[in-house]
Amino acid sequence: MTKTLIRFFDIVFSVFGLIILFPFFLILSVFILVDSKGGVFFLQQRVGKGGKDFRLWKFRTMYPDSEKHGQITVGAHDNRITSPGKFLRKYKLDELPQLINVLSGEMSLVGPRPEVRKYVNIYSEEQKKVLGTKPGITDYASIEYSDESELLSRSQDPLKTYVEEIMPAKIMLNMKYIKNPSLKNYFRIILLTVRKLF
Repeated sequence: MTKTLIRFFDIVFSVFGLIILFPFFLILSVFILVDSKGGVFFLQQRVGKGGKDFRLWKFRTMYPDSEKHGQITVGAHDNRITSPGKFLRKYKLDELPQLINVLSGEMSLVGPRPEVRKYVNIYSEEQKKVLGTKPGITDYASIEYSDESELLSRSQDPLKTYVEEIMPAKIMLNMKYIKNPSLKNYFRIILLTVRKLF
């Protein structure tokens, strides 16, 4: 029953959000296109529930082909990030198109952030438990590590810091919601996320 209600609210919130935010999406799209070459959206393969790949939608915040130089970003001073991209990332606005993923059922508003295959392939058996639930736009880990790229920018080896410190810590926080995916927790995380943004 809880899963059905959560899916109901996912649909309601994503439809409502996409309709209300559509004019805002158009404005952001113009800024992205005027600033640099490339499309408005960035579609990236992520690993979802059951270990299945899906395409995650984001507003493009980097110059084309930037991923060839690594998938980890290291703060606002990363020279691969566009001017509008810095603003979008600061306020997490680049994540808004994922409402499309929520509406299609690939994601939920609340759940562990979907990871790229490169890192999922090194999950331990315990860590793979996060793949047993639908990924989300936000959860406790997203709130706690909202400044993740800034943390990585202070590391001498960002990739090692992410794999050995941040990723395991985030997965532990993921499990907090996974073990108790109640409607109360669902709304609590949404409210905590809104408060964090403002």
